[in-house]
Formats: sequence, structure tokens, C-alpha cells
Amino acid sequence: MTRLGGSILALIVLAAIAFASMLSFGPSRPRAVGPVTEPVIEPPATTGALAIPVAGVSADQLSDTWGDSRAGGSRAHEAIDIMSPGGTPVRAAAAGQVEKLFQSDAGGTTLYVRSPDRRWSYYYAHLAGYAPGMHEGLIVRPGTLLGFVGDTGNAGAGNTHLHFGVSRMAPGDQWHEGQPVNPYPLLAGKGHDR
Repeated sequence: MTRLGGSILALIVLAAIAFASMLSFGPSRPRAVGPVTEPVIEPPATTGALAIPVAGVSADQLSDTWGDSRAGGSRAHEAIDIMSPGGTPVRAAAAGQVEKLFQSDAGGTTLYVRSPDRRWSYYYAHLAGYAPGMHEGLIVRPGTLLGFVGDTGNAGAGNTHLHFGVSRMAPGDQWHEGQPVNPYPLLAGKGHDR
């Protein structure tokens, strides 16, 4: 091969490499904050109107902590706590759109999902981290991996659980507003257990 032929071949190879580096073979996935597990959609446990949002938890393992005293009696608990080991997958309890990813002193790493009709908001708090690719605006269905059970915020070190809240939303309500309702009967399909 002549020197000119070798130079032309080298230029062609470099152009092919440059072109290939510009191609995209699907969306890139942002780095997950929490433990990494495969975001497989599994059929969620469903007894009530909502799927139980913590993997491996059944309705008979739920406890109705709605209304329990918090902060030395200064407020009532407006959610239920679903106890589970840290890193357990947290899945969407209902279809909707991820409306807000938020870090708060009380809830720690949190996530809000708004129902398709915008009349309900589902609140997931004390997460260890979000699922890979989690972002505001993501459309989810029951069972979609959202994040992982943790102890962030005011949960207390080692007190790993999901704080799960449901709010009835009025037109114009923002992600942090709405009227809290007891999620226990919606998850367990029955009245209070105490």
C-alpha cells in the first residue's frame, strides 16, 4: 500500500470512529442515589384500591399508624409507616406521574406521584435513594420501581421504613398541598386494625 493510500485509509477509519461516537443507542440512565437493583415491574400485592408500595409486604403485615401521636403529641401522623429492611424496593401504589422529587428535613428523600386525573397525590418518604432514571414528569404504573426503603429525614438512624401518605387534591393544589386521607384501608382493603 502506498503512503497516500495508508493516509486515506487512516482518515476513513478516524471518520468512522468519530461518526460512531455520535450515535445514541437509547437514553442514558442517570446514576442512582440508592442501591442498584433491576427495575423490573412485578405484580404488586393488592388487597385494597392501591397496591402495597413496599416489595414483599403483604396486607396482613400492615399496621394502621394513621393518627398516632408524633413530635411529643404536637401533631398527628397523617400517613402510615410500612416497616421494611433498608434497600427494599419501593414501587408505585397507583398509576400517575412523578410530580416532585424533594429533600426535606422531616421526610428526607421524598417523591410525590400525582394521579392521572390530578385528584390524588401519593407521598413516599424516608427513601434511601431513587430508582435509576427517576425524574420529575416520569409516567408510572402500579409496580413501577420508584426508590428504596431508607431512614432519611427524621426517621431515625436504623429505623428503616416507608412513610406512605395519600392526599385528596383540589384543582390548583400544589404537590405539597391537599387533604390527607388514611391510606391504610386503601392498601389493606379493610378498616382500622386497632
